[in-house]
Amino acid sequence: MALFKKKQKEEPVLTAYVSGPVIPVTEVDDPVFSSGALGDGIAIRPENDTITSPCDGEISMVAETGHALGIGLSNGIQLILHIGLDTVGMNGKGFQVLVRQGSKVRKGTPLLKFDRKMIEENGFSTDCILVEVTQNQAPRLRFISGMDAVQNDTVIGIYSQG
Repeated sequence: MALFKKKQKEEPVLTAYVSGPVIPVTEVDDPVFSSGALGDGIAIRPENDTITSPCDGEISMVAETGHALGIGLSNGIQLILHIGLDTVGMNGKGFQVLVRQGSKVRKGTPLLKFDRKMIEENGFSTDCILVEVTQNQAPRLRFISGMDAVQNDTVIGIYSQG
């Protein structure tokens, strides 16, 4: 019988932040994202309306309009989550941010809610994009696409601990 349990090390993976089909960021219908100008990443075509954290980290940025936020990992990786394409033009309508800049989050923590129907009715894509903005820096992150993701379960990225 072991008196002391070894503390489990956090797995160096990102999990799906929303359920739906996962595509490479190069297939997103927006040249800023698809060109890789912001960094490598993926997009999920959402089947639900709540975004959860793909990893443990700290909220590094929250857009005033609620359509985007940043997450910093302890190993230096910086991620941007962007909900929809051109949704900044909605001026916050249809978005409810559940965290603040500086909040510590765990994998699966609800981050924001969005109204898919309202986004679509305004003529915007609902693709939920995740990009690594610390590209070309160690540690490396490899994104995985080409499957239907289950929120908080499906692995969508693997990274080095640092």
